[in-house]
Amino acid sequence: MVDTAPLFAPLQVGPKTFRNRIVMPPMVVMRGITTPTGIGWYSRRALGGVGLVIVEATGVTGFGAAYTAENLRPLVDEIHAGGALAAIQLFPGTFGQNKARPPADLTLQEIDGLVEQYRIAAEICGQAGFDGVEPHGAHGFLLNRFFSPTQNQRTDLYGGDLAGRARLGLRIVETIRPIASEGGMLLLYRHTPVGPGYDIAESLFLAQALVDAGVDILDISPASHAAPGDRAAPFMQLGVPVIAVNELDRVERAIEALREERATLVAVGRGLIADPDWPQKVRDGRLGEIVTCMRCDDCHTDLDNRVPVRCSEWD
Repeated sequence: MVDTAPLFAPLQVGPKTFRNRIVMPPMVVMRGITTPTGIGWYSRRALGGVGLVIVEATGVTGFGAAYTAENLRPLVDEIHAGGALAAIQLFPGTFGQNKARPPADLTLQEIDGLVEQYRIAAEICGQAGFDGVEPHGAHGFLLNRFFSPTQNQRTDLYGGDLAGRARLGLRIVETIRPIASEGGMLLLYRHTPVGPGYDIAESLFLAQALVDAGVDILDISPASHAAPGDRAAPFMQLGVPVIAVNELDRVERAIEALREERATLVAVGRGLIADPDWPQKVRDGRLGEIVTCMRCDDCHTDLDNRVPVRCSEWD
C-alpha cells in the first residue's frame, strides 16, 4: 500500500487553509471562465478533491470589460462549493497573442499601462472573492522574457543587469500586494527556474526579491525529468510554500516531492484533465481506478487549434 498521507495534510498560508497539498495548475482549456461550460469544468475538478484551483491564464486587458466581479463570482462560488480554494493566473495580455513580442519593443508608457492593468485585475479579483492571484512569469511569456538576458535587449531600468531584468515582475508584485492584502487574497508568482541565459542562481535572486515584496507562494514550473520537484527544491529555503509540477499525477512522484521536502504543494495538470476525481481516488486508495494521462498531448493539440481541450482517454 502507498502511504498517501503527505498529499492530504492540510496547510495554512496566511488566512487561507488548504484542505490538502494538491493543486490544479492553470491550464487554458478553451471553454471560457464565465460561461456555464467553463464554470462547470472548474466546479467538477474542485468537487474531485483538489485543495487549490488556479484558474487558467486570463489576460489582464480583459478586466473591467470581459471580466467583472459580477461575472467572475459564479466561478469562484462554484469552486468554493466544491471545497477548494480559488486563485486565478493573471496573464500580461491576451493568451496566445503576446508570446513573441520582444521586451525592447515596449515603451515605458506601455509598461506603465500594463502595471495598471494588473492593478485593475487584482481589484476585480478581490471583489469577485478569489483567494489568490498569480502573475504569470514563466514559460517564455512576456514577464519571463523580460527576465531572460538573451531575450531582453533593453538598456534602460527594465533591462541590463539582473536587478533590471527582474524589475517588471517585481513592480507588478509590489503593485498588487496591498490590493491582495485588502481583498484577503494570497499572492502567488509563477516562474520557470531555468531559461534562456539564466539559471537557478539568478532565479533565486528574483524569488527572494518577490518574497521580500510580499509573494506568499512560489509556483515553480517545470521540474526536470530527473526527480520530481527537483527544480522547485532550491526555492524551499526562502521560507514560503513552493508548488512543484511535472508528471506529479504519478502518485509515487507526488509523494516523493513532498516527502523529500522539494515542494510544499504539488500540481497535477493533465492528470486532472483525464480524471477530475484523481484526488479522491488517491485518498480512497483506488489507484487502479484512476484514468491515467498517457502523455499523448492531444489536449495540447486542441489548445493550439483553439478548440475545447479534451482527453483521448475519455470514453
